[in-house]
Amino acid sequence: MAIPAHLHPLFWDTRVDDFDPKAHPRYTIARVLERGEEEDVAWLARTFPESEIQDVLRTDRRLSPRSATFWALVFHVPASEVAALQPL
Repeated sequence: MAIPAHLHPLFWDTRVDDFDPKAHPRYTIARVLERGEEEDVAWLARTFPESEIQDVLRTDRRLSPRSATFWALVFHVPASEVAALQPL
């Protein structure tokens, strides 16, 4: 599975022709949540189950506090469970 052309700018550091988002779900989800636009997140929601997106919010510290707070609201994850919002 290749990523759509509208997502290519989000993965500037990746060889997009060879990149399989299903093989790297956590990386893909975090990158789209942090840098994506509405169309990109719509693709994300069609491609990955909500539970997998929620798991990334709960465990991945790479998201900025701003992004983490917003997506926690959208995907119904309490802020107290969002890894990027917890002290080190």
